[in-house]
Amino acid sequence: METRLTAAVLIVGGGPCGLMLANELGRRGVSAILVDEKPGTAFNPQANATQARSMEHYRRLGFADEIRREGLPADYPTDVAYFTRYTAYELARFALPSSSRAGELIKGMSGSWSAAELPHRVSQKYVEAVLRRHAERLPGIKLNYGHRLIGYTESDDGIVGEIERLDDGSRFQVRADFLVGADGPRSMVRQALGIVYGGETGAQRDFMGGRMLAVYLRAPEFYASVPHAKAWMYNCFNGDRRAFMASVNGRDEFAFHTQLRPGEDEGAITLNEARAAFQRACGAPIPCEVLSFLTWTAGHALVANGMQRGRVLLGGDAAHLFTPTGGLGYNTAIEDAVNLGWKLASVVKGVSPVTLLDSYEVERRPVALRNTDYARRFADSLGLFAPAPDIEDAMDEGSEARRIAGVYLEQHARAEFNIPGVTFGGRYDGSPIIVSDGSQPPPDAANVYIPSACPGGRAPHAWLEDGVSLYDLFGFEWTLLQFGEVAPARAAVTDAVRKLGVDVKLVTLPASLRDLYEADLALIRPDQIVAWRGSASQAGTIGHILARALGHGVSDSARLAS
Repeated sequence: METRLTAAVLIVGGGPCGLMLANELGRRGVSAILVDEKPGTAFNPQANATQARSMEHYRRLGFADEIRREGLPADYPTDVAYFTRYTAYELARFALPSSSRAGELIKGMSGSWSAAELPHRVSQKYVEAVLRRHAERLPGIKLNYGHRLIGYTESDDGIVGEIERLDDGSRFQVRADFLVGADGPRSMVRQALGIVYGGETGAQRDFMGGRMLAVYLRAPEFYASVPHAKAWMYNCFNGDRRAFMASVNGRDEFAFHTQLRPGEDEGAITLNEARAAFQRACGAPIPCEVLSFLTWTAGHALVANGMQRGRVLLGGDAAHLFTPTGGLGYNTAIEDAVNLGWKLASVVKGVSPVTLLDSYEVERRPVALRNTDYARRFADSLGLFAPAPDIEDAMDEGSEARRIAGVYLEQHARAEFNIPGVTFGGRYDGSPIIVSDGSQPPPDAANVYIPSACPGGRAPHAWLEDGVSLYDLFGFEWTLLQFGEVAPARAAVTDAVRKLGVDVKLVTLPASLRDLYEADLALIRPDQIVAWRGSASQAGTIGHILARALGHGVSDSARLAS
């Protein structure tokens, strides 16, 4: 066997995390080889909600508009609605804007939703296809679907991975500086490292706890058969067949998920039974074509007990496994890739020491613990609330049961689907590459986000007078914001760039925006996180601050203490 391929990074896994990482690396001129056992990107819809923070990262890479054109038609409402059965009683509805309306609303929003982008309801299969197209266009990026990692060896010089091509069984080697396992919940890479999940698994609930049946189906007559306004998410709430279903294309395709009931044998489910489960939730024999079906387990809130060993790192489902309430699994995976991408590139290019990569686990693992806990809470709220026995009755008792359920479910929908705090509020406090100013971050709450430039969190966003997003002014790498002209800043940035070999963009903003950051200067990382903020008198220290943020001079004791 001969070594045929060489790259800076070997990525195992071609889902959202692996593909996003390939884009982050390729945009920085860092070579990567990606392998995935699947023949291509996802066929099944999988995750169905892209949070606003992920959309901001897609905007940074230049293809948010392309993502927003995928999935539902531009005028399709993204309501979350609850029914006894889809053709029967509507219980509650949380109205949310269409994609086109979201584009109109965003520039007028402030407070918790002061952002460059709003969420988008799009199935993961479409997102993966866009990520793949853009990754394939980047020089130095090679995507190899239909390939799997057989094993790897690690040395001081790097990684050598043994790859098998599945269609003919041929094998070759890839030599890389680093290996990233983004290969899903059964991650071969994680298992090879001896890293295990910790947390909660096997939670049993009336819904969203235990074995689930997922059916990807086509039902052209669904909308005409349902006497209710269109929704993006259709929830079925009764004592017989609880389910949720997302519209995939706004025309005829749906992703239907239902809890398997006691006694149902998942190994014996047939295509006809999958179709019948959908029709039972509809409350009518609406014709459908089953495109695929499979079973999966809800009730996980798991995080790996480590995300790095030496030159090998983990991301996405290989590092954390969610119950899908809140749509947090895929979005957390995207931010893993964003965090890791700039750090790997900085190390590969020799700008940062390899110890910079220690900050990846320090920063991302607490966020994974936080986000899996939020998803678990949402699952408890929905799954532990059981339907009253008479909720489908036409009599007064049924009407009262439906009223009570409707009040609860509307409150639940607001708690699960209006989550700016979860979306924007993840922080990297305690990271060795964040320079604290001693200020306290705002409280962490799911449904409220308080913009803050306290170092370690997302940079506060603003729409400027000319309708331009503040984020669009950031450099692709590092950005130093100055509010008004800070005389020493330009010379300090020039000196830091020369000494450190790093790309820093100096952005001058109106002094009127200073209150947003509560500082004269703010250093923004490539992932739009505030690394430091300070006064004009501290401009001369920018070189030292940037060096710290790049991983230079961080002692082992400081890293361990964090």
